[in-house]
Amino acid sequence: MNRSNTSANKDIGHIVKDMLRLLVAYGVAVLFMGRAWSLRTLGGMTGLAAIFVLLYVLGKEEQYLYNVTLFGYPDRIQRRRTGSFLVATAATVVLLPYITEDQRGYFLFLILAYSLESVPLLRHGRCCRDMERNRGEVPRTAFVGRRAQYNKFRYFLKKTSIPMELVGYIAASAQELAQISEGDAGEYLGSLEDLEMLIRRYHLDQIYILQKREEQLFSMQKYVDMCIDMGVTVRMVVDFYKRRRADSYVSCVGTYPVITYHTVTLNTGEQVIKRIMDVAGGLAGIVLFSPVMLLAALAIKLDSPGPVIFRQTRVGKNGRTFQIYKFRSMYVDAEERKSELLSQNEIAGGVMFKIREDPRITRVGRILRNLSIDELPQFFNVLGGSMSLVGTRPPTPDEVEKYGTRQWRRISIKPGLTGMWQVNGRSLVTDFEKIVELDVEYIDNWSLMEDIRILCKTVTVLLKHADAY
Repeated sequence: MNRSNTSANKDIGHIVKDMLRLLVAYGVAVLFMGRAWSLRTLGGMTGLAAIFVLLYVLGKEEQYLYNVTLFGYPDRIQRRRTGSFLVATAATVVLLPYITEDQRGYFLFLILAYSLESVPLLRHGRCCRDMERNRGEVPRTAFVGRRAQYNKFRYFLKKTSIPMELVGYIAASAQELAQISEGDAGEYLGSLEDLEMLIRRYHLDQIYILQKREEQLFSMQKYVDMCIDMGVTVRMVVDFYKRRRADSYVSCVGTYPVITYHTVTLNTGEQVIKRIMDVAGGLAGIVLFSPVMLLAALAIKLDSPGPVIFRQTRVGKNGRTFQIYKFRSMYVDAEERKSELLSQNEIAGGVMFKIREDPRITRVGRILRNLSIDELPQFFNVLGGSMSLVGTRPPTPDEVEKYGTRQWRRISIKPGLTGMWQVNGRSLVTDFEKIVELDVEYIDNWSLMEDIRILCKTVTVLLKHADAY
């Protein structure tokens, strides 16, 4: 498995919920014991409970109970979970006499912990369904092939906690699509020949291709390449396939081997940390820059008529649209004057509309733009989840309509408040292909450290602009 796939199949939410349930169990045990424990005993018990939690979580990890592809058979889950619990219990009970003679509280903790850990099995019938799925983050998925071919595969999927929003099916050919019965036709999005259009229209994040015959391999290769170029994840449900320009790893769903090709990291652990950074950064940005934003709002209101906040539809991850927030830096008739300026100025790479000395910008707006203050309301976009602190520039829908296959790949991740383009001379780099090159470089080499490096460089760039101004 590649470095970027270290925890691609790991259910981080399941781990967090286990730890929270154990914390609740220990809290109840402490409350029940009341003053029976001295501070020294409480400290020892807390340390012992922490060791138990660590051993229990590591034991479940060793048994693959945190793997999203694990079957949800209750008896199998219960045996593995109980085994991990007993090992952690035995290891800590041996240390218990060295901490206190009154051991009732710790055994109460163990009973409560085991009971709370059994709740997901009683409620859902299978432990792997423990984590409720956040629909906003679940990958929008299409299955390529006939619906009937996926019956057994879907059976296995339902017994895992693999997050997925099934959008529909894509027929392998137009001929196959024409043969679909009227009763099933509503579940089909189209045929494979129109894959690029379907990805754009339905904002697909991943494609599953179930191979039934070896001769299909070569005919599918061009569609795999297309998805890779567009930044869409491809999961080949086979045990062999010709690898191309993407990272890949092998996993299993039931008896089906699945090869996943991707250009965007699927490491769930790093994705969770990135989202935590976004939430923390969004909150910090709103609090820290609130005085500046209040002054900017007042200046805009006094300078020219119109709203303080400019809202515009932008395109996010894999074609999803959202409303971006910025301080208004142009006159209210800016959009009406855009068509006139289009005929007078060259557009970057035939896609981005960006000109120097834009006459639509107000006096205050020019200052806000020079200091990047107009971007500050986007901290609310980051906090809401439509944007990230670091990513690619969020394009407008009319720009995306002109995108080719490779250019679509730049929106295979969430757009960012800052990014490679912004820290490498956003005003100087106006060629759209160069911007795409910077974005693809960021996507290919993404890491948490790279995000931190870009954030630090952003601060440096902003301070230099402020000094220059």
